[in-house]
Amino acid sequence: MPEAGALAGPVEVIGTGLLGTSIALACREAGLEVLLTDASAEHVRTASGLGAGRPRLAGDRPQLVVVAVPPAYLGRVIAEALATDPDAIVTDVGSVKGAPLAEVGVLPGAERYVGGHPMAGSERSGPLAATSALFDGRPWAVTPHAGSRPEAVTLVEQLARVCRAVPVRMEPAEHDLAVARTSHVPHLLAVLVAGRLADAPAQHLALSGQGVRDVTRVAGGDPELYSQIVTGNAAAVVDLLGEVRDQLDRLIEAVASGDRSTLTGLLQRGQAGTRAIPGKHGGPVRATAAVFVAVPDEPGGLARLFADAGESGVNIEDVRIDHDLGRPVGLVELVVAEDSADRLCGSLESRGWAAHR
Repeated sequence: MPEAGALAGPVEVIGTGLLGTSIALACREAGLEVLLTDASAEHVRTASGLGAGRPRLAGDRPQLVVVAVPPAYLGRVIAEALATDPDAIVTDVGSVKGAPLAEVGVLPGAERYVGGHPMAGSERSGPLAATSALFDGRPWAVTPHAGSRPEAVTLVEQLARVCRAVPVRMEPAEHDLAVARTSHVPHLLAVLVAGRLADAPAQHLALSGQGVRDVTRVAGGDPELYSQIVTGNAAAVVDLLGEVRDQLDRLIEAVASGDRSTLTGLLQRGQAGTRAIPGKHGGPVRATAAVFVAVPDEPGGLARLFADAGESGVNIEDVRIDHDLGRPVGLVELVVAEDSADRLCGSLESRGWAAHR
């Protein structure tokens, strides 16, 4: 076996869905031997065909085992991996850390377990959706428990770097509170908003714009998967939902009574929250402005716009596209540094684009 703390492989990936196969592809690109295991033989064949590795055989001895199974099965599969490979370090990629740790933390070999959670994913699933670039530049939470071996933590952090992610070390409980705040509760609130649309009259839905699409996008995720995630992190989610409920009661009362002062305060609090989200590349939020451009809904339209925007010398910080019913163009929102917006707008107008701020 390789020296503990130096990732040299083999790496076994248990669960060849989107995350597992993407990790396997990244490890193969780094020259590591990868062993694939899955309850679905078809998934293993597909991942192998994509070049993600080969099926695990009797006698294989992985240095690192990565458990990438649905949340409801994490604890059991981690425990099995610790027992099957008594020399291997074991990690996982589940979105909740406290629940599996409660199952395996008292087992023999628990010192070889270090939790992990790459903050990346897709609305697609399965090995065919995988890509070695899935984790590029993304945070990867590494959550050792009190008994984790230091060399095990180092190995899991090296895995994150092999996948071109940025390891972020956190305690398991702190991780679960963080993802409840930034992922699980926002998902549930999006679900409630989207649910108001399910039986809405067509006449109402005809007024849908980009705002409702932005708010409800994540509600399209797999209900079975998210039910496992949310119930696995119930304590943190329930606490935050209680805070939201209190704020919702205040909001209802303010709207019903016409209390604009309270309503304005709640709106300002929400605005402050949007500004607290880290900016691009994890740095501080920069002052930005939007330039809106009408783009014909035809092949090559966006390519021409981006080429002309590039000629302005202005860096595009973000892009959004709004498609309204009955309009044969898309309204593209180019987000740029605030002091560059006028220059971009003028440059695009000089090239024949209908642009405005």
